[in-house]
Amino acid sequence: MNKKILTALAAIILLIPATAQAASLQNRSLQNKNVAQPTIAILDTAIDTSLPIFKDRIVFEACVTQWSSCPNGQKEMEGPGSATMRADWISKNGFDHGTQMASLAVQANPNVKIVFVRIVGANINGLRQATGEETVYAGLDWVIRNKERFNIQAVSMSQGHHFLNAGVDYCPKTPITEGKIKSLADMGVPVFFPTGNSRDYVRIDWPSCIPSAIAIGATMPAGTIAIYSNYDPNLTDFFAVGTVRATIPGGKVVNVAGTSASTVIAATQWATVKAVKSHLTYTEIYNLISKTSKPTFNSKITNGKLIDLQGALNG
Repeated sequence: MNKKILTALAAIILLIPATAQAASLQNRSLQNKNVAQPTIAILDTAIDTSLPIFKDRIVFEACVTQWSSCPNGQKEMEGPGSATMRADWISKNGFDHGTQMASLAVQANPNVKIVFVRIVGANINGLRQATGEETVYAGLDWVIRNKERFNIQAVSMSQGHHFLNAGVDYCPKTPITEGKIKSLADMGVPVFFPTGNSRDYVRIDWPSCIPSAIAIGATMPAGTIAIYSNYDPNLTDFFAVGTVRATIPGGKVVNVAGTSASTVIAATQWATVKAVKSHLTYTEIYNLISKTSKPTFNSKITNGKLIDLQGALNG
């Protein structure tokens, strides 16, 4: 698995018309904007930290790549500038995805604090470098080492590969990655991954198929499951809205849809609940979100669980 090429879901994010209802769905549960100040870790491509929406919200930047292509020319870098890249590169080849995801976290909770870890490198021509399993577990290992330092309460990582193996045991055995996810869960920190956008109603992407990960599918603004959202009835944990307005480098707002979007929104929602109900354990928060979620469905899926943040905060 270490040499498998992973497809960052940025590459297949869909552009569709957004509606005012989409924005309403993101913000309806935060009528009191001082509800909480959670900290989440977003592991993604790169981020445009110059945007006003990120002022006082990006608490730390880091870079962890497998090709020694952090801004300092090494595999790892920390501090200001670590998660950024050249202005003429960050809007190309999918590198804008990280900025989009961070903007969605801010929409999901205007008081969110973000630790952004860049995990995708660029070659000398600004093209994306391949990412494998090492990218995933190295990024998660950085979070493990820095969880207490930044009080990280949830992790969002929009990385995935879709396997078409027959049978129920389609999810690759990846002990190192699984161990990192479990270590974070034991520390009370859930790791959220997207189920993927392949319209597969039997299999979800790796690493979301790892049982200890939190696998998130996407819904449309009206609350029904998006037709593109992969689903496994035994491994998909929750759904969150995936049709949203996101900010790209330079500040332009665009319409996007995909399980990447729903994943970062779900991670922010979890962290918000944890910030308000700090006494609850990992299992108690999971059960609370599950109990208060709303039923969601489409023509193929009948029993999805759509996270209801307000319901969880009131539960």
